Amino acid sequence: MIRWNADQAELREGLARWGEALSAGHIEQDEQATFSWDKWKLIRETGILALPFEERWGGLGQSLLTTMYLLEGLGEHCRDSGLSFSVTTTMASTGVPLEKFGTEAQKERYLTRICSGEVIGAHAITEAEGGSDAMAMTTRAVRDGDRFVLNGSKIFVSNGPVADVFVVYARTHPDGGPLGVTAFLVDRDTPGLTIGPPTKKMGLRTSPLSELFFDECRVPRTQVLGRVGGGFLVLDHVMKREILFSFIVNVGEMRHRLDRCLDYAKTRRSFGRPIGSYQSVANKIVDMRIRLETAAKWLYDTGERLAAGENVTVDLAIAKLVTSESNVATSLMAVQLFGGHGYMTEYGLEKDVRNAVAGTIYSGTTEIQYNRIASMLGLGT
Repeated sequence: MIRWNADQAELREGLARWGEALSAGHIEQDEQATFSWDKWKLIRETGILALPFEERWGGLGQSLLTTMYLLEGLGEHCRDSGLSFSVTTTMASTGVPLEKFGTEAQKERYLTRICSGEVIGAHAITEAEGGSDAMAMTTRAVRDGDRFVLNGSKIFVSNGPVADVFVVYARTHPDGGPLGVTAFLVDRDTPGLTIGPPTKKMGLRTSPLSELFFDECRVPRTQVLGRVGGGFLVLDHVMKREILFSFIVNVGEMRHRLDRCLDYAKTRRSFGRPIGSYQSVANKIVDMRIRLETAAKWLYDTGERLAAGENVTVDLAIAKLVTSESNVATSLMAVQLFGGHGYMTEYGLEKDVRNAVAGTIYSGTTEIQYNRIASMLGLGT
């Protein structure tokens, strides 16, 4: 069990004070599926985007675990899950690979502005035909002198409609396998890049999503992130942090949900008794607590191992699977516990269900995580 020190606790308490402002109007904004620029300004003021990055680039120089602890606090106090998702997407998709693989010039140009929140980031990986099979990508990048020419398309690009810079993964060698993919930094206004309109979706509606289209999109060689052919090294580094950052937010959301349900079970009366006195209700709340603590332990333990340089392939898959499935399960329990009120949009609980489902799909579906764990157990074909 991690014991957080006074400085870490103070940082989290400081973030908690922003909760009310970050949550304001979250139900209405979800209904309208709008990204709030006013809330993004508040996010910039919190400094949360700068947490894991070096101070020389405008970051706060915090450890992986401290960053996770603060992001859990964001989930606990911010009811706008889409906003939280846009935060972790910017941090993980763009800031993380820039710090690890970026040149000095790239960090000066982009990472400083990621830390300040002046720039919103996104990454473009998934394609319509490939789905979870990133190896099947067909978007091409062909060398032409000091530039690469990109052609193809990407789908499910979170932050797409509002992002200033994209980390785009494209095939630079048709037969190169894992070594045939390269990561590129592509600015929003690059000729040949077309950003599709926001796509309507089930949940996380305040975090806009779109397609990207590349038609003879010419990107300077200096915009290669890492080395040519090293795209999967970049992606592997990113996905580890993306899972930890995104799903520790879900732990915070589950923590808030548990507190809300516990309070309701103690105060709501039925047939002359608090509903929490009925075993069927009490069991649901106990189950919520168990799922919450199990998810938190898997994520923080995995973060510790990753920070220590250990192989966390299986740990990440288990942590992601446990957390995403627990988030769905506890959100459904909350709706059931609140009964008719839980089914109404004004309580925000049905929104939690819709948001939670997304976690079983992005960053590798539940089925992919099962396959990965089975493979590491020697069960793969």
